[in-house]
Amino acid sequence: MQTYRRGQLTFDVTDSGPSDAPLIVLLHGFPQDRQAWQKVTPLLVDAGYRVIAPDQRGYSPGATPKKRTAYPLSQLAQDVISLIDAAGADTAHVVGHDWGGAVIWQLAQAHADRIASATTLSTPHPEALLWAMRHSDQWRKSSYMALFQVPWIAERGVLRQLPEMYVKTGMSPEDAQKYADRFSTPQSLTGPLGWYRSMAAGQLRAALPRRKRAGAGHEAKRGKITVPMSYVWGTRDFALGREAAEKSAEFVSGPYEFIEVEGAGHWLPEVNAPEVAEAVLRRVQSTE
Repeated sequence: MQTYRRGQLTFDVTDSGPSDAPLIVLLHGFPQDRQAWQKVTPLLVDAGYRVIAPDQRGYSPGATPKKRTAYPLSQLAQDVISLIDAAGADTAHVVGHDWGGAVIWQLAQAHADRIASATTLSTPHPEALLWAMRHSDQWRKSSYMALFQVPWIAERGVLRQLPEMYVKTGMSPEDAQKYADRFSTPQSLTGPLGWYRSMAAGQLRAALPRRKRAGAGHEAKRGKITVPMSYVWGTRDFALGREAAEKSAEFVSGPYEFIEVEGAGHWLPEVNAPEVAEAVLRRVQSTE
């Protein structure tokens, strides 16, 4: 499978391993794409799994809506459910890094019946992140999100930092260059930045006076997560701090493992592929 469709959207994917093996779906973060998993995928395939890594909404050319409200977590998670359907699977093990990790939390919350296990890399539970914004210096680490709300300026601001931003935060020059080539124009960053802009729009809607809000869906109801889950976090992550990482356990009632990778930074799939694959396989195999 090279692509799949959801409505009018067409997503590009990399599909590896035997088609009849248990399915692992890998979700990239920002500003990355499915290339993030090039070092992790062979390790999972060698262990006997089918591995699909999509370019997500805003990254696939055929799945880049223009509206800033087109990227809520509910829709991003539903994109993954459509991928699982297209792959012919009833359930999947899901793994996500950075923004992909936020989608993982949403999938585990809203689609538990379709998720065999979940592994998030770097990204805390959203309520743990909000708590850390109020009780730690996480707000400093996340202050760039305010700039990302400004059209035209944000795209050009990010573009000027590539590829140096990746290298300064721990990625190899080779991996950094492939992303700089991928995001080589301001227009190529508008879809990815839509994730941040839609998040802000959703928070504004949530702040409105109480009333029944159409389309609130699963995001309006949050209980503890029961899906078997692992959270992998690098102790030198420049974007996401320890407070939110440790707080996340409070929002999970099912089997859960918090894995610290000592000395690792934010770019876990590219820089720490063996540790990532080991954590994913341990979680996946614990459900078999």
